[in-house]
Amino acid sequence: MTIDEVLFETEEKMLKTEDHVVHQFSGVRTGKATPSLIENVMIEAYGSMMRLKELATIAAPESRMLMVQPFDTANMKAIEKGIQSAGLGLNPAVQGRFIRLVLPELSTERRQEYVKICKRMSEEGRVAVRNERRQAIESLKKLKNDGGVSEDDIKNAETEVQKLTDGFIAKIDQHLAVKEKEILTV
Repeated sequence: MTIDEVLFETEEKMLKTEDHVVHQFSGVRTGKATPSLIENVMIEAYGSMMRLKELATIAAPESRMLMVQPFDTANMKAIEKGIQSAGLGLNPAVQGRFIRLVLPELSTERRQEYVKICKRMSEEGRVAVRNERRQAIESLKKLKNDGGVSEDDIKNAETEVQKLTDGFIAKIDQHLAVKEKEILTV
């Protein structure tokens, strides 16, 4: 592996981490119902944990309502239980072959809870980026120990890894600020 390969791989992993945080943020609700709010809720079905989007169709027929239609009606109870235990403050109502979720108006306290959830998600993203930095620096040190790469090149590469880390952490913080503003806007 070369220094360029280590830097490229590190940047790719950090970009994936940023995308993951942004996707997680889309699951935190503001005032409008979107399928992404519940699509990653984990449901115990067929003897394992599965995402809701793998078990059902999710639609938003109205701005504050979600409709879930399981592919297999035998999973209806498991889906209902999974949504209730997800901590989203939603109460599923079973209506025939559908599960209806009406999103209540957000209170100030609930908005603050969502901000805390987003801050936790962003912190997890920052930790993941720092872990990528640590792995990259370990890979660079391995290159140095294997020989063929000068110490100056390794130092320059470590500086580059730190710049990548700082940049991605700043991007995650920007995404957090935008989401926080979105949540707190009444």
